[in-house]
Amino acid sequence: MNANDNHRSAVPLLEMQNVSRHFGGLKVLQDVSFSVPQGGVFGLIGPNGAGKTTVFNLITGLLPVTSGHIRFQGDDLAGRRPHQITRAGIARTFQNIRIFKEMSLLENVMVGMHAHLSYGPLGWLAGTGLFRSEERRARDRARELLSWVKLDHKASDVADNLSYGDQRKLELARALATEPRLLLLDEPVAGMNSVEKTDLMHEIRNISARGYTIFMIEHDMRFVMGLCEHIAVLNFGRIIAEGGPEAIRNDPQVIEAYLGREDDETHPQGAPA
Repeated sequence: MNANDNHRSAVPLLEMQNVSRHFGGLKVLQDVSFSVPQGGVFGLIGPNGAGKTTVFNLITGLLPVTSGHIRFQGDDLAGRRPHQITRAGIARTFQNIRIFKEMSLLENVMVGMHAHLSYGPLGWLAGTGLFRSEERRARDRARELLSWVKLDHKASDVADNLSYGDQRKLELARALATEPRLLLLDEPVAGMNSVEKTDLMHEIRNISARGYTIFMIEHDMRFVMGLCEHIAVLNFGRIIAEGGPEAIRNDPQVIEAYLGREDDETHPQGAPA
């Protein structure tokens, strides 16, 4: 039995219903529909330019949908600003690492807790008892999250001194600090070597086993197939396949999208990295 079976639900955590996004005359997404179940790891794959990052930008409120609906825990996300979506329980990491390199690891993770601290600016200025209590709680939680990604021994180090792989793990810990129900990972192993990829795969499995739902975009097919229980495939802005790793691996449309047809005169349109 999968470790997430006991916290799954028949009700999807996230639903994309006939979502389209146009930039002028360019139709980046067209009638995209899929659902992310509660628990486990869900993957969205597709060749370069398929529209995968646009999906994340729509979910997190960085872009509005042109048409269709995105529902999280049954509620439509239309019109919500990014910070409101974060408060609702969606966190994200980015393809390009976004950490505060001049701050310590502990401070980086504590920044992620800002939305859940209750003392406010006046409490911080006055140094109230509530502020001190919340500060201790935040530090303890930050250390715990750093321990999840095996960085707690570097809590006081400056983030800029971390290796590339450890910076990725720090960003993951900071995203978890927002206490998300859904964690979006945008190409989490981009730029990593094989050892770093294996290490991060282990950490993501551990996070999933703790009850978090993970939705990731990734080009590394071995990484995707080794982690994801369900996968959707996007090509030219449309979903062309959905299913488990084995079904996706053998789907003729997926093979064609990544490798091209044998009678193609041109090069493949985007084999996975």
